[in-house]
Amino acid sequence: MTTLTKLQPAPVIDETARLLTEHYVFPEIAERLAGLLQRRLAEGAYDVDGAEELARLVTADLQSVNDDRHLRLKHHVDPVSPKQGAATLDSMRRDFDTSLGGAPRVELLGGGVAVVELAPMLFPLEWAAEPLSAALTLASRAQALIVDLRANRGGDPDAVAFVCSYLLDERTHLNTMYWRGGERSEQSWSQPHVPGACFGGSKPLYVLSSDSTFSAAEELAYDLQQLGRAVLVGERTRGGAHPCKGWTVHPHLEATVPIGRAINPVSGANWEGTGVQPDVPCAATEALDQAHALALARLAG
Repeated sequence: MTTLTKLQPAPVIDETARLLTEHYVFPEIAERLAGLLQRRLAEGAYDVDGAEELARLVTADLQSVNDDRHLRLKHHVDPVSPKQGAATLDSMRRDFDTSLGGAPRVELLGGGVAVVELAPMLFPLEWAAEPLSAALTLASRAQALIVDLRANRGGDPDAVAFVCSYLLDERTHLNTMYWRGGERSEQSWSQPHVPGACFGGSKPLYVLSSDSTFSAAEELAYDLQQLGRAVLVGERTRGGAHPCKGWTVHPHLEATVPIGRAINPVSGANWEGTGVQPDVPCAATEALDQAHALALARLAG
């Protein structure tokens, strides 16, 4: 008979608290959260049998102070590599291989309006440049374009800039990222030259959103909206503007800790907590039809 070893929460909590204090973009909140985790551990709140339940409890506590949805203890069913970032990268690679590289749909609708769906993520640009370029080049001849981000849960800020480069005419400052490490800021700009053909910066552009649209997908919607380049149609997005890294703290648990925050050059703010507000609010299920109708009316006018 196999004897199951009871989960020991203390090493997981100790390491998660250490990662918070060393890396979280808001040091004062990190100290508060680390103290909260240790108090909860001492109270026996984390004395549970399974890693999945521990992940749920710790995540709720991590998000209890400032509702940072990037700040999590994430459960993985299969054992994950102890190498920093490997758990997230392995999961992303599986999604990349089953989603045509993150561009699962390119379709020409009636009236010369194209739709490009980017889902389930904006994958690392070294993987995704080719499929993104292929999809956007194919849609470049359309009279109007709809970019569907309703099922996109985030990804690579460099991929955001790459996509924007197909939708603008000039090199444009898109975002500034403040990183806690070194207390430095890094600007993100669209690229003046990209592979293939560009849709450009003058034809009608619509972006679809849902309450599941998150992180880098929100940045793409927000950047284009703030520049006045796109009309956002759908639902308010989830509200996560803090890029994060992941550390394996147990064979089935990964602590994801935000290490930076976004600062938009137009608004001077970001979408953390509030989400990106649509220009044309509607149910996500109706957003494509709404955007198509808006595009047709704009083209007719």
